[in-house]
Amino acid sequence: MNTRPSSLATTINRGWIVTFAGTGINLALGVLYTWSMFKAAIGKEFGWKDAQLNDPYALCCLIFAFSMILAGRCQDRVGPRATASLGGLLVGAGLVLISTTQSYMVWVIGFGVLVGLGLGFGYSSATPAALKWFPPAKTGLIAGLVVAGFGLAPVYLAPMSEHLLGHYGLLKSMRLYGIAFTVIVCALAQLLVNPPSGYVAAAPSSGGRDKPAVINKRPLEILVTPTFWVLWLIYFIGSGAGLMVISSVGGMAKKTMGSAAFVAVAVMALGNAGGRICAGLLSDKIGRRWTLLLVLLVQAALMFVAIPVTGSEHGPKVIIVLVATLIGFNYGANLSLFPSYTKDLWGLKTFGMNYGILFTAWGVGGFVLSRLQQMLFASSKNFNSSFVTAAILLLVGAALTFLLDRHATKIEVTPGLASAGQLRR
Repeated sequence: MNTRPSSLATTINRGWIVTFAGTGINLALGVLYTWSMFKAAIGKEFGWKDAQLNDPYALCCLIFAFSMILAGRCQDRVGPRATASLGGLLVGAGLVLISTTQSYMVWVIGFGVLVGLGLGFGYSSATPAALKWFPPAKTGLIAGLVVAGFGLAPVYLAPMSEHLLGHYGLLKSMRLYGIAFTVIVCALAQLLVNPPSGYVAAAPSSGGRDKPAVINKRPLEILVTPTFWVLWLIYFIGSGAGLMVISSVGGMAKKTMGSAAFVAVAVMALGNAGGRICAGLLSDKIGRRWTLLLVLLVQAALMFVAIPVTGSEHGPKVIIVLVATLIGFNYGANLSLFPSYTKDLWGLKTFGMNYGILFTAWGVGGFVLSRLQQMLFASSKNFNSSFVTAAILLLVGAALTFLLDRHATKIEVTPGLASAGQLRR
């Protein structure tokens, strides 16, 4: 009896289970994007200096990014399940630690270092495992779906944080989050599995002309290519400019929306998640470079639009929500485009470590530009100079996309179907 159709269906279902388990893990790890709400509570309850308020967040971004190199290596070697479980434990430990004190240094260590490490190990495990189950033509879509969870998290975390902070205070809220996220991430990690050895995802029947795939490039090989460094710089700009806004959107919205400012945070998260999925789909159709160019140009324009919007105390609330949503949309697009680029250019065998190295641009951008934003605000007491700085950088990033090698913009299609014998549980 021929069992191939049922085996193929089982394998496809397994791929979707892995994909949405990764999305669920990122939904928990997206606590990073609610920092603007925590920051407001810290300033009110702890009495830190204005210039210190972004430090745990900025360091968390930096540690998150650089830990992706080690985490990616771990994921490539021991698999996504153990790596993601370790990430859940580290995030939980960091949140529980900071729930015990108002100390600036403990928060820097607990949130900045431990949570940052946990994010790196959890985040690095979700996307590679999912991409391995699907053909190249779905790379953008699958990457977008997995990382959408990270961007979508504030949709539930923003109102939940507003409730917890109002009823339990900051410290107890961190303890509750620490326990909950440990359980959720470690449970979903058990669903992350790689395909069996030798598995090749079935290409679409209408997939067009096959192209020779560029596969199995190792970290030392990609570091000597101009394409890597151009991508790294564009990623630094695109992510850093977005994080400048995301880290402070709660404070920006407070002026216009008062106690309802968390709505802007939550709605921006919808844009963040939607941008990841839409950019992934669009890049599968028109190419990564053109999608990236469009994203950077629109984001630059939005930075200029945001200056009068956030500077008004009596403007329509819907306008600031709309601008926040669009900024989140364009920022989120980066998080699906760059892992897709990584797979297209350098293959999946060492994807975890390759993307980990490229992802350092996200961390350095978040650290440098969010710190710069806080310093600019502390000196001017408004966000205008931050928006202008971000817009100029985004225009530079858009110009840099024309330096990308044309071959780097095409999706590589690997021919072949998986045989029934390769579809093992």
